[in-house]
Amino acid sequence: MTDVSYLPATAPPPKAGPHGLPPSAAGSAATRSAAGETRANAAPAATTPTLEDPTGGRRSRGTRLSAPGWIRRLTGPAVLFAVWWAVTGTGLVGGRVLASPLAVARAFGDLAGDGELWNNLSVSLVRVGWGVLFGVAAGLVLAVLAGFFRAGEHIVDSSMNFLRTIPIIALLPLIIVWIGIGESAKIFLISAGVVFPVYMNTFAGIRGVDVKLVEAGRTFGLGRLGLIRRVIIPGALPGFLIGLRWSLGVAWLLLVFAEQVNTDRGIGYLLTSAQGWNRTDIIILCLVIYGLLGLLCDGIVRVLEGSLLSWRRGFSGT
Repeated sequence: MTDVSYLPATAPPPKAGPHGLPPSAAGSAATRSAAGETRANAAPAATTPTLEDPTGGRRSRGTRLSAPGWIRRLTGPAVLFAVWWAVTGTGLVGGRVLASPLAVARAFGDLAGDGELWNNLSVSLVRVGWGVLFGVAAGLVLAVLAGFFRAGEHIVDSSMNFLRTIPIIALLPLIIVWIGIGESAKIFLISAGVVFPVYMNTFAGIRGVDVKLVEAGRTFGLGRLGLIRRVIIPGALPGFLIGLRWSLGVAWLLLVFAEQVNTDRGIGYLLTSAQGWNRTDIIILCLVIYGLLGLLCDGIVRVLEGSLLSWRRGFSGT
């Protein structure tokens, strides 16, 4: 028998590493794998290219050359003025048909010098002012009654939709029978035309308020007055301002008709008198004044709109 005590001791076989590799090979592979992962993670940071602004931080050409808004708005009138100057200056249209800008400027100097223009202009402004004031007030009251109350809608809205289809000028004979041919008739005619744009747009603005906003206001504990002040009025304000801009244009249009009925003052009277004398320079001057006053009123409403609706961000074009 062989004495096993004298046999040399042998170490147990080494355990296989991952994937059947011996421990030393497995350790080396793990080390190489970790180093490779480190290099892989560090590579993008080292090789990522840096993007530079091709414009060098400068504004684009479109942004750099863009003009202010008020200058862009004058582009259309400037083109019309250039065409007017061209057709009259070249003799394409005679002075008895269309006065030249120079003739209109001379007429302005003559009428402004003796004060006749300013007297007639002040009278027209007073008539339009009172007419717009009464018309806007009436339109707001009717819109509130029809917009806030269902019974008011049934009574007011149907009547207003019926009356607005009647031409305002067709009411002039009836207004003369009712009121006469004095200043009250002229102001009433302007007010009757102003009330409909204000009513229609304000009523649509009130009824266009999202019902979810109303429910949210009630959830936060707002009462009727709180809902009106914090939800309904801000929601209806854009519609009211649209109606106000529209009504101002209607007011200046109706002023022309109102000042042709038994009057001896006003821009409309000056226009009618110039027609009798074939003074196209004065006629064009009166038309230019009407246009400038309309632009001025529209600009005032735009400024008011920007102030009252500064919280609203809408699409402003591309």
